[in-house]
Amino acid sequence: MAGRLYGVGVGPGDPELITLKAARLIAGADVVAYHAARHGRSNARAIAASLLREEQIEEPLIYPVTTEGTDHPGGYQGAIDEFYTEAAARLAAHLDAGRTVVVLAEGDPFFYGSYMHMHKRLAHRYETEVVPGVTSVSAASAVLGRPLMERDETLTVLPGTLPPAELAARLSSTESAAVMKLGRTFDGVREALDRAGRLGDAWYVERATTDRERSARFAEVDPETVPYFSLALLPSPAAAAFMGDEGEEPERKGQVTVVGLGPGDPRWLTPEARAALAEADDLVGYVTYLQRVVPGPHQRLHPSDNRVEAERAAFALDLAKRGRRVTVVSSGDPGVFAMAAAVLEVAEDPQWKDVPVRIVPGLTAAQAVASRAGAPLGHDFCVISLSDRLKPWPVIEARLAGAAAADLVIALYNPASKTRREQLVRAREVLLGHRSPRTPVVVGRDVGGPDESVRVTTLGELDPATIDMRCLLIIGSSQTRAVARGDGSTVVYTPRHYSV
Repeated sequence: MAGRLYGVGVGPGDPELITLKAARLIAGADVVAYHAARHGRSNARAIAASLLREEQIEEPLIYPVTTEGTDHPGGYQGAIDEFYTEAAARLAAHLDAGRTVVVLAEGDPFFYGSYMHMHKRLAHRYETEVVPGVTSVSAASAVLGRPLMERDETLTVLPGTLPPAELAARLSSTESAAVMKLGRTFDGVREALDRAGRLGDAWYVERATTDRERSARFAEVDPETVPYFSLALLPSPAAAAFMGDEGEEPERKGQVTVVGLGPGDPRWLTPEARAALAEADDLVGYVTYLQRVVPGPHQRLHPSDNRVEAERAAFALDLAKRGRRVTVVSSGDPGVFAMAAAVLEVAEDPQWKDVPVRIVPGLTAAQAVASRAGAPLGHDFCVISLSDRLKPWPVIEARLAGAAAADLVIALYNPASKTRREQLVRAREVLLGHRSPRTPVVVGRDVGGPDESVRVTTLGELDPATIDMRCLLIIGSSQTRAVARGDGSTVVYTPRHYSV
């Protein structure tokens, strides 16, 4: 009869924090296994040492690599995967012999624990039980004497291995947080906390509940002294006043960052853009675009009408001049018919010459529509706006004729609105003077949004009456092809080679 497998959490370090059930199972096991680095020392075994018996079989599972390089043909991940497979086979041999196997796990077995890799490989083959343990996050909170969260606050647990930009975005959208796996990631975590405006609130805890425990303000910690077994903690903001902890932020210089939100789908927002939104004191933008942003608890929103770009830019620059970190939001990419040019133009005024301005790119509407249709922008293309609010129609018409004569694929922005119905009619006439009526046309509407639709038609069949401001058109070149697929769909692409 096969033995039974236990994944047992032994807590963060203090042996007295081992649960009664964990202690009973450890003392009664036939085999006690534990993970260890190449030096052979195991924190989990050290915590449980007083419960072990001489007659027990010990199985140290020694990692072949930790952070150093390896000559394994599969690289670091290949070496680790091979190790887990071999370790699981060693435990399986004991289980097949009818022995009870306990795998010790520091903290909790399923909380960033090594045990889970054994569980994934063995739990479907043997009777298995997981015994939870006190996590390092709970221990750190207790050591600091600061609650993690209260009432309806949110706690987020994050790995320090995330890129600083993504980590900053996550930190800005939660009240409380724990960031694990410091050590070599410390500088990146510090950068993320600073960018999220949370560095002054953060605490550092090292080896909680052990005789080597250490805690301090995160901003005061020397990176050279930080071990892997440490974490950053952002305790409950609601409890800060009770604790007398004001958490003053370091002094920061004001700046303006212009951010592209992409066409609409939150998955298309880049990590850099998320971080720029997270680090802002103030969020400025057209009201419709600001509605796509979830503000942090300490951020101010400044919505405005879509027709006051210069005023919006001046407002943002003035806030930054007074020391505020300001993020101006745009749809798509801020440098394509959007706020980046407006901010830079207004920033030429000498009164704002010392205000830093940074541009963070975003996915454009043209790219989004093209991806839904196939690859119509696969060769040379241009982008033209049909709006004549800021430039005269004769200029637009001349550019359309020039692009059509050059046989460029054309992405048409702002093709029509409630008050601009004739521009697309005239644009179609200009294009038909150079292109076949059979030229493929992609019509994307609200791509990335809840009302997304994409259809393929031809220049001859395009009906301007069906187009509105939420549409973007891609007019093919003479080389662009619309191809029916086996599933009944149509893909549009422009080959990278050009046939004369």
